[in-house]
Amino acid sequence: MEELHVHEYDEPDDSSPSTNGTGPRSSKLKSRSDGAVFLSLGLLSVFLLARLISFFVYHRASEDKLSSVSEERDLLNASLTNLMEEMDRRQRLCNQKETCPEGWLRFSSSCYLLSTRTASWEESRKDCRDKGADLVIIDSLQEQEFLSSIVTHRTWIGLSDGDDEGTWKWVDGTPLTEAYWNVNFNQPDNGGGDPQFGEEDCAEIIFDRKTERNWNDLRCDTSVHWICENLA
Repeated sequence: MEELHVHEYDEPDDSSPSTNGTGPRSSKLKSRSDGAVFLSLGLLSVFLLARLISFFVYHRASEDKLSSVSEERDLLNASLTNLMEEMDRRQRLCNQKETCPEGWLRFSSSCYLLSTRTASWEESRKDCRDKGADLVIIDSLQEQEFLSSIVTHRTWIGLSDGDDEGTWKWVDGTPLTEAYWNVNFNQPDNGGGDPQFGEEDCAEIIFDRKTERNWNDLRCDTSVHWICENLA
């Protein structure tokens, strides 16, 4: 704080006392009195300003704290919602654990049946449909990995471009979006134009290839194993 300077006044060399209280000594006392008042007012102003600043800082901190608490509450609510959804999903899976027919394998929400014999793609599909299922539709890498781990033969899947060459669709009519063709051998190649292979309009899994590239297109009348899928 800036130091307050009080100026001293030299008394005049006047031996005559003042009798009306308005002489130099009275002015000096009045000046000191005014200075004290201004000093007090200044200190009071500083004190009030400090309190005002403290008030705003306190309330700003309170608002920030409330905002932080609100954000933490929202995060906890979101985590709780996710936890409840996961518990519901696991409960549904537990409830469905015994819903696959005997001899079928479960993965996620589907049941799968590996054939014990071979047939053409159309015959394979008919067998699946007779069982209330269809040839398998693969719509995720996880499912592709699961199927690749259980097949032990060349195996039909529910994928074909017989309706429109080069436009591959699943048996339910949905277009192919995620594929695992054996690109090392330029599959699908529709027989590579070689007459001995004919039109290769149906897809199979070749069991001894890497998971990410074990699909091959093949003549639909070729006799291989197949996989049926039934949604539980």
